[in-house]
Amino acid sequence: MLLGCRAQELLHVVAEINANWSSYMNMKPVILAAALALGASSSFAAEKYVLDPSHSQIVFTYNHLGFSTTTSMFSGFDGEIMLDEAEPANSSVSVSFPVMDMITGWDPRSEHFMSADFFGAKEGDMVTFQSTGIEVTGDNTGLITGDLTLNGVTKSVVLDAKLNQMGEHPMANKPWAGFDATTTVSRTDYNLGKFAPFIGDEVKINISVEAMKAE
Repeated sequence: MLLGCRAQELLHVVAEINANWSSYMNMKPVILAAALALGASSSFAAEKYVLDPSHSQIVFTYNHLGFSTTTSMFSGFDGEIMLDEAEPANSSVSVSFPVMDMITGWDPRSEHFMSADFFGAKEGDMVTFQSTGIEVTGDNTGLITGDLTLNGVTKSVVLDAKLNQMGEHPMANKPWAGFDATTTVSRTDYNLGKFAPFIGDEVKINISVEAMKAE
């Protein structure tokens, strides 16, 4: 009796398949196209790269009373790049580091920058950059717009960026990428305008970073 019931169920399933076979075949191209589209979008999704702190620097310069150009820098910081090789405009970058990590090359200058004349810095005060958009301008170039937060003030800035190289790192044996970028900011925009205009208000920034594909 049980065997007979199961046979009837099997016959019912076969009948259902036969009855709907033409509908299934009509839908097959749609299903296949959807599967291919899903596969394509997955293949070209952005991949995470993390900065190599040993080869990432931000160097900034300003005019000192017309007599010289003074240079300081940040180095050894962390950040991440979500890199979409197929659609670079969909990529993004974020970086953050303590303001007190600034390297000036002269301790009295470092102390002055961290004083109430400028940053009034305390432990935990951060400099951050978060991209908000990328305009591709060439095969290896683009304009990266983002929010720069400095001294508690957030302003939009544009980085003129260039991809130097992508490929296998010869020693690390993993995917690697290198970028350069430049921008200019105004000290007064970030409430850091002490002694301006005698000491230049315009600060030129040069960025060079390397990034490795995240594990």
